[in-house]
Amino acid sequence: QVQLQESGGGLVQPGGSLRLSCAVSGGPFGTVSNAWFRQAPGKEREFVAGARWAGGNIRYADSGKGRFTISRDSAKNLVYLQMNSLKAEDTAIYYCATGYNLRAPELGDAGRYNYWGQGTQVTVSS
Repeated sequence: QVQLQESGGGLVQPGGSLRLSCAVSGGPFGTVSNAWFRQAPGKEREFVAGARWAGGNIRYADSGKGRFTISRDSAKNLVYLQMNSLKAEDTAIYYCATGYNLRAPELGDAGRYNYWGQGTQVTVSS
């Protein structure tokens, strides 16, 4: 059974940075794809960033391109989302997700991910 636990959220001023972490336990780490999604109040969950590690495929939503970076430390079973130049509209609950046998074009499809964390709140406000 794969379990995911996010951390690193909090309150940050506009223009600031945060690094979210996702601890992944269980599962064949080497064949996995990981992603970050977010959900703001009153809005649907949306894709932020995803990676198909074996193929070296990484995708970002347009909203985060140039500001967000997804990475992982396979030795520590951690997946990160580095977020820079944060804006008020980045305020949301951020979720990490794990899926298997995804193709690169499917990285943004929430339905292709089997396991989800509980989420961590990110609030960007002055």
